[in-house]
Amino acid sequence: MNPKPTELPRLTVIGTGYLGATHAVCMAALGYEVLGVDVDEKKIAKLASGEVPFFEPGLPELLKKALDSGRLRFGTSFEEAAAFGDVHFICVGTPQQPGSDAADLTYVESAVRELAPHLERRALVVGKSTVPVGTAYRLTHLVQELAPAGTEVELAWNPEFLREGFAVEDTMRPDRLVFGVATDWANERLRAAFAPILDLGTPVVRTDLATAELVKVAANSFLATKISYINAMAEVCEAVGADIKDLADSLALDDRIGGKFLRPGLGFGGGCLPKDIRAFAHRAEEIGVGQAVSFLREVDAINRRRRARTVDLVRELLGGRLAGANIAAWGAAFKPNSDDIRDAPALDVARTMHGLGGYVRVFDPAALDNARRAYPELRYGDSALDVARDADIVVLLTEWAEFREVDPAALGEVVRHKRIVDGRHALDADAWRAAGWEYRALGRN
Repeated sequence: MNPKPTELPRLTVIGTGYLGATHAVCMAALGYEVLGVDVDEKKIAKLASGEVPFFEPGLPELLKKALDSGRLRFGTSFEEAAAFGDVHFICVGTPQQPGSDAADLTYVESAVRELAPHLERRALVVGKSTVPVGTAYRLTHLVQELAPAGTEVELAWNPEFLREGFAVEDTMRPDRLVFGVATDWANERLRAAFAPILDLGTPVVRTDLATAELVKVAANSFLATKISYINAMAEVCEAVGADIKDLADSLALDDRIGGKFLRPGLGFGGGCLPKDIRAFAHRAEEIGVGQAVSFLREVDAINRRRRARTVDLVRELLGGRLAGANIAAWGAAFKPNSDDIRDAPALDVARTMHGLGGYVRVFDPAALDNARRAYPELRYGDSALDVARDADIVVLLTEWAEFREVDPAALGEVVRHKRIVDGRHALDADAWRAAGWEYRALGRN
């Protein structure tokens, strides 16, 4: 039975970027009173007016409903947040430090230092940000030193497992919840803060703070390893003339392995996997167990090599030279259903081809504005067909559905030469070849 709305704790969400905004909106949609707080006044103004400042399917509609319900509002005052909230979620970013593989904890520490001095009654502070193991222990002491309520304020860790493009579903119907807590009271508060989700039968793992911190980086490291493994096999296939798609399909039928994250191609990017595995390896070295996760360095290296090899494929199809060639680059975001270009393999390849003298034109259904701001030296178009006009080669770099659905015959009418490199193994090779295209993909004969 669901608790009555009056029994639900009031929530604050500190940090209204991708994770924070999604969490705030979804919690309000589930019936909680939520206050989103950020130091970025422009971001707060956008959200308060009903505008989501990033691309995420389903979230704009949910934001409008949440605002209209009166349960969700946004502000910049930490003092107001402390007075309002019973459970405070820390959802700020932990990017990679400039010039280092370590995680930058500036924003997490700043959030705690801004909030804690205003905590005058019993409350729970919950970290959701991805942090190096040991951070929660240190922040527990920091928040209790700074808070007027002292040890009445407790800290817990509740890692997030959002997939960009599916964040609403992953927040409201997660496959599991992890509660890193030090006391029964903290566990009970977290259960109250997720009551409607728990009522769905969602599995909960109650654990200690350090384990909860490790869960996210361990999961991302495993996924990154699986992706790099199949791409390592693609390198072997290229050397011996084997077909990586058939190899991957065969492995996927083994239920001990499974097919998820076993698609060969350009590799992973975005704001999580690359920086998380680097920060994990860095932290492991700091605590004296670097050798245990040293394989993550090679996982990262394999992933990077796929980008260079994609450029090599383009060069091979162009007869050994990119300079002067018209190149259509399909994709800019690191994955479909997202406008995130952080460490995006697509843009890395596009910029490399541009640097080698290619006339590169880029199109992406959602990430064009971000790409233009970050890389004004590249050229951009209005559609997949637009950038392909008079192209000497088409390069698929992000597997958006609209690229997969392009008719090879229709595209053949606008290009100069029917050549395509499928960097994501997203296209039907037989159909494209039957339409007269030279088709190449990483690890395929």
